[in-house]
Amino acid sequence: MKQSNMVKNLGFSCIIAAFFTIEVQAQDTLRLDFRQAVDLALEANVDYQLQSNNLEVLEVAKKSAFLSHFPNANINSSFSQQSGQQFQQIEGEIVVTNVKNEVVNAGLNMNMPLFNSGRRILDTQSAKLALEAGEKGLERANQQIVFDVAQRYLQVLLDQELLRISQENLENQKEQLRQIEGFAEAGLRTISDQYNQQSEVARLESVAVDAELQLQNDLWRLSEYLQLEPGVMPLLQAVDPRSESLRFSDMGMPELYDLAQRNRVDRVQQELLVDSFQKDMKAIKAMYYPRIGAFYNYNTFFTSLDDRNLQDQLLKVYPQNTIGLNLSIPIFNNFQNKLEVTRSKVAYKNQVLQKESVDRQIYQDVKLAHQNYLAALKKHKNTDVQVLAALEAKNAVSERFRLGISNFVDLATANQQLVAAQADQAQAIYTLFFQDVLMQYALGTLEIVD
Repeated sequence: MKQSNMVKNLGFSCIIAAFFTIEVQAQDTLRLDFRQAVDLALEANVDYQLQSNNLEVLEVAKKSAFLSHFPNANINSSFSQQSGQQFQQIEGEIVVTNVKNEVVNAGLNMNMPLFNSGRRILDTQSAKLALEAGEKGLERANQQIVFDVAQRYLQVLLDQELLRISQENLENQKEQLRQIEGFAEAGLRTISDQYNQQSEVARLESVAVDAELQLQNDLWRLSEYLQLEPGVMPLLQAVDPRSESLRFSDMGMPELYDLAQRNRVDRVQQELLVDSFQKDMKAIKAMYYPRIGAFYNYNTFFTSLDDRNLQDQLLKVYPQNTIGLNLSIPIFNNFQNKLEVTRSKVAYKNQVLQKESVDRQIYQDVKLAHQNYLAALKKHKNTDVQVLAALEAKNAVSERFRLGISNFVDLATANQQLVAAQADQAQAIYTLFFQDVLMQYALGTLEIVD
């Protein structure tokens, strides 16, 4: 009965494994390397696209602020028809007649501020700083996407490695089962050893199924982040998780924090925004002071009551040219200027607080990343020793088991310890690689390397 249940468990596990195999084969696959995955994520990420679109507005705002130093010009024209009593001057007298009068008006207006307490200059400087801050923000958003993709990408590669280890262990234990069955038939081993090995193989079948399930789940998470078409699964190009993973091993916290201070673009972004908001505040305060502007107006019209033609009336008879200066002195405008100044002052103070928060966050990010990196480095070294010791123990117990000195429990324990050590080593290798990526992200140096 016990053997029958083991056979059923083995069969059930094989059916599940076959289901996953068929499912994967039924999916369309898309070969991706890391750069291609990042490119897809940049195209699909809504927040990144929104920031990119907002950057277009900032570019136009910068141009508009620069062009505000030049005069603005407008052409106006209108057509009207008047019916009823019309006043005409004939031979020195005002005559009232009941006729229709068709009137065409045309004009050109130009205005240019001459003095407004430096507001135009401040607006131009503020717009330039805002654009630079937007570019830095977009660059940081790019790094965030690279980091997110790296996290999911490496998790899939780790799942593949753990699945390989579990499948390799399963094949080894199946071979061990065949040997024990031969020993049992020859009377060199008890039937209980054979049953125990069958149970171990069944357990490892389930472990392999769980590893396959974890791989499929993480593949779907990556596919969802990349916004791949339904039914399309990524086939990832492998990376070397050991490459350059020790670059920060000899760097201390002060050196790393100084590096982050120089390279974190979000910190530069906040500094630029503080300067931009400060200049906005000063520009709005300029509304408290008098303003001087120059203007030029050209106006003309045509009337059907005049017998002369359209060209003569518009260009010769009725044109008027006006040029002058205007002075505006704010006295009382219902506290509108006060309201705008207060809003700009609060926005500036809030931005200063935001910058201080980012400065603290940078230190926390670097500190946490450094601690995790050192811990991952220690685990990586420990797992190397762990695998080597577990392998030697497994070989020794296997030889003793073959000679009949050790029992099955010793053999199974040694094998489980070896597999656990191999899994821990794979986990440690990819964790150290990811902590290296996390450190680059915290330092602001993360970029895609060809």
